[in-house]
Amino acid sequence: MDVNDLNHKAETDTMVGNGSSSLEIANGELLSTGSKASFAALNALVKEIVAKSTWWELYGVDLSFLCLSFVLFFFGFYLMQSTLKLIFISGFLMTAYAHAMFTVKLGHSAVHNSLAGRSRTLNWFLNVLFVEIFGGFTAEGAEEAHIKLHHPYTNVIGLGDSSSWRAPFLDRYMYLFIAPNALMFVYPLVSQTLIPNKWQLRVRLLASHLFGFLLYFSLLRYVSCLSVPASLLCVWLIRGLFSVPYIHVNIFQHIGLPMYEKNARPPRLHQMTTGVLNLARNPILDYSFGHSLISCHVEHHLFPQLSDNMCLKIKPVVRQYVKSYGLPYKEGTYKELLTKFYNEYEDLMVKAPPITKFVGFQ
Repeated sequence: MDVNDLNHKAETDTMVGNGSSSLEIANGELLSTGSKASFAALNALVKEIVAKSTWWELYGVDLSFLCLSFVLFFFGFYLMQSTLKLIFISGFLMTAYAHAMFTVKLGHSAVHNSLAGRSRTLNWFLNVLFVEIFGGFTAEGAEEAHIKLHHPYTNVIGLGDSSSWRAPFLDRYMYLFIAPNALMFVYPLVSQTLIPNKWQLRVRLLASHLFGFLLYFSLLRYVSCLSVPASLLCVWLIRGLFSVPYIHVNIFQHIGLPMYEKNARPPRLHQMTTGVLNLARNPILDYSFGHSLISCHVEHHLFPQLSDNMCLKIKPVVRQYVKSYGLPYKEGTYKELLTKFYNEYEDLMVKAPPITKFVGFQ
């Protein structure tokens, strides 16, 4: 770990921010930030909110969504028994929506140990359940790539810069609208490259993936009473219905924003406010992907230990504090960003991103 890493770790662990005078963002604009903006001051405000929050606000709201997702999931399979198209489609949409809640909203929270209170064991179990069994990915790989790299090294070239989402060999239409539907088949292959070469982990991962597939297939075959071909098709459709917006959300949030070199990145508060973007509230995605991935992504990157509901609660305070010191608070709508990425696909998703130079940090 070099000096720059130690400085960032100290800033995060001790909650002490670093002052600044000015910064130069990717488009050449010079933005004055003032010397008093610090993560420590913002953290004190957030800690006060957390201290006054009830258990229901801290964990209960998100755990209620866990229960709701199971109800939707199994009831959806039951409705898919119907020969009436409207009821069948309603059941399919319920199950697919619950699957998105399992694998994105709840899985993401479990990876961060923010879903089941302070119980790391229960969070680990839910992580394996939602990420591996339901999602077909890897719990250990998700923690390594997301917790240990993406969050501390957000938008740092070669570490947490979202480059894993780039596929420059695909054209814009194929990447944005067709290729995401193959995630169900790609994830198990990618998972094997993200875990240590230990046969116990590989066997467990293979067993988790197989169990998850057989669970979905069996429910479709014996609860929904579908034929074998129809069951196989529906497994893919249920797991893939939200794959297109999932890819979109992941690239919207960081790609195209300022990028940094490992040894020339700014303090935590400035790194996250310049390199992270919030999407506008969306009644569908906010509850399937979670506030921390949609409308409160800036807050999530600043305080990743907080639950989805708490990210939403602290959002007004974070937004006001950041803007009061002249730091950017980046927001955009899904439609605006999709149009931008489609029109600028070559620059954003194919070419190497430019490196932002920060000036004035001591």
